[in-house]
Amino acid sequence: MTEVDLYNLSPTLRLLGVGVLIALLPLVWTLYRYRHNPVNLKLRALTILTLFLTFDLVLFGSFTRLTDSGLGCPDWPGCYGSASPLGAAAHINVAQTAMPTGPVTHSKAWIEMIHRYLATAVGFLILVLALSSTWQRWKGQFSFQGAWQVKPFWAWLTLVWVCMQGAFGALTVTLKLAPSIVTLHLLGGVGLLVLLSAQVAWKPPSQREEISARHRGMIKVTAMLLVLQIALGAWVSTNYAVLACTGFPDCNGQWWPAWNSQGFEIWRGLGIDSKGQYLPMEALVSIHFVHRLMALLLFSFAAVMLWQFKKSDVLPGLSRVLIALLTLQFITGLSNVVLDWPMLAAVAHTGGAGALMMTLTYMLSRSKTQTR
Repeated sequence: MTEVDLYNLSPTLRLLGVGVLIALLPLVWTLYRYRHNPVNLKLRALTILTLFLTFDLVLFGSFTRLTDSGLGCPDWPGCYGSASPLGAAAHINVAQTAMPTGPVTHSKAWIEMIHRYLATAVGFLILVLALSSTWQRWKGQFSFQGAWQVKPFWAWLTLVWVCMQGAFGALTVTLKLAPSIVTLHLLGGVGLLVLLSAQVAWKPPSQREEISARHRGMIKVTAMLLVLQIALGAWVSTNYAVLACTGFPDCNGQWWPAWNSQGFEIWRGLGIDSKGQYLPMEALVSIHFVHRLMALLLFSFAAVMLWQFKKSDVLPGLSRVLIALLTLQFITGLSNVVLDWPMLAAVAHTGGAGALMMTLTYMLSRSKTQTR
């Protein structure tokens, strides 16, 4: 691979311009479609649009990782100092000729840069949302009661969060796909989905469904277990441990495979331990097996919660969505193992995890603790 500066800010303005152009089309269409609606409904439509594109971005990020395109452009934020792979064609040719199946090829460069363009577009939409909500609040547009509204604090928090995501995206490249950074980057994407979902799902307290403190507590515990499971899933993916266990429900013909803690050393490079030695297969098996055990715990607790919800008729619509998504996660997770990690199932598995977090966020945002 040709030597290249890890950070080259010269194409930043052009890259931002591409992101803004990508965002303008859906933004203008949304504002035109809701041009006769009150300002709060326009902002709600903008928030939904941003949530939709963020979900797409998470899916495309998964696709980028699964196609080994995370280093398709080995510098940041552009590609060999250019705003697109077109300007970097000569460098990519050299790298691809030296390593035809290596990390830098024309197709991988385009996948990586499209991911960066989408991320920039999402960041621009979040900036528009933050500025618009602050402006409308200053003008007193949200003084009426009982209507959906964007809280400027949450909009600005989302903007800060997406900027942090950009920083982790840069570290993902410059630290050569270090597992801890890639895992945090995925968790940050899920965090963006949660922040935007909470804003879309917001209702004034008087309109929220009252449920018992025990039921709300079960939703929170399920959400915490899911965050841990998503982190473990990201750890499996970034360490390429998906196929470390063959067979189901056993693992390589064993019900309890040998344990190797090297796979859970946090600060290390891809494929090596903290001492720079190659990770043994037992470490990858341990990573995969812990993810399976956590899935069993999560599914068991969620099943108990949903059974309790059905008995008490708590949030029936969202409960049905949660059941459907848990079923999807089981099917796609199983498909990854028995069908040797097909791309569609792998991307859907990531999307299902994000959708589960969004659903749990809706459950919490649309309910409140019962008063006695």
